[in-house]
Amino acid sequence: MALEFDVITLLPEMFCAITKFGITGKANRNKLYHLHTWNPRNYATNHYRTVDDAPYGGGPGMVMMAQPLDQAITDAKTRQTDTGIKQTHVIYLSPQGQCLDHEKILQLSQLDSMILLCGRYEGIDERLIEEQVDEEISLGDYVISGGELAAMVLIDAVIRQLPGALGDMQSANQDSHVAHLLEYPHYTRPDNYKGKTVPEVLLSGNHARIERWRQQQSIGRTWLKRPDLLTKKYPAGLPDKEKELLEEFKQLQHLAINQQETDTTKGIGVTK
Repeated sequence: MALEFDVITLLPEMFCAITKFGITGKANRNKLYHLHTWNPRNYATNHYRTVDDAPYGGGPGMVMMAQPLDQAITDAKTRQTDTGIKQTHVIYLSPQGQCLDHEKILQLSQLDSMILLCGRYEGIDERLIEEQVDEEISLGDYVISGGELAAMVLIDAVIRQLPGALGDMQSANQDSHVAHLLEYPHYTRPDNYKGKTVPEVLLSGNHARIERWRQQQSIGRTWLKRPDLLTKKYPAGLPDKEKELLEEFKQLQHLAINQQETDTTKGIGVTK
């Protein structure tokens, strides 16, 4: 059964970026998932299709009204039920939600369906959240103009986990953050670009050496850029093999820095 997405949004046109282009576009054409949008303005009760109003208690901005969102979500649930979905799951993309990470994406990819609620303005009437929302999810500790971009990020990440979405499922398994480690560096032709060469080990044809180098680079780059992920992966400390690889990486970094300083000194003509 294809994964069912229903999105409640004031800007349904934005989701063409998901359904028509790239990996998610191809997955859509291959019917790995279905995406339906529901515009709350279609459920407004006045001539102006109003979906927002001033907040009680005063303050800047406007708040999305409960009634149009409530009816849109209800219709989305009905559509999913009619397709055979037994249990719906409503997610509100909100800065107050759990931060989206790889573990959460894996959990969501096991669902049969989800309804994504995209907020705008200053937020959504709290009563609608209490009545209809099962979970709140955030992209991170910052604010964007609406939930559409956050919903598209979530959809893209989930679709990558669906069997058949990628040409090689190993690509998803080796992505950064999959194992709490950053990915090793990649190179392609030519082997010499502007004087910078591809590491010799990658040209050796020795698969054992290549795999060891990649593990070393993955651990080293994580230590260098995101040491918090190493703590997450190895809460009791690095195992002996990983310690050895990290020490080798540090030595290579030290040698590279020394070489760079030497080259710079030569380049500016410093003499003793």
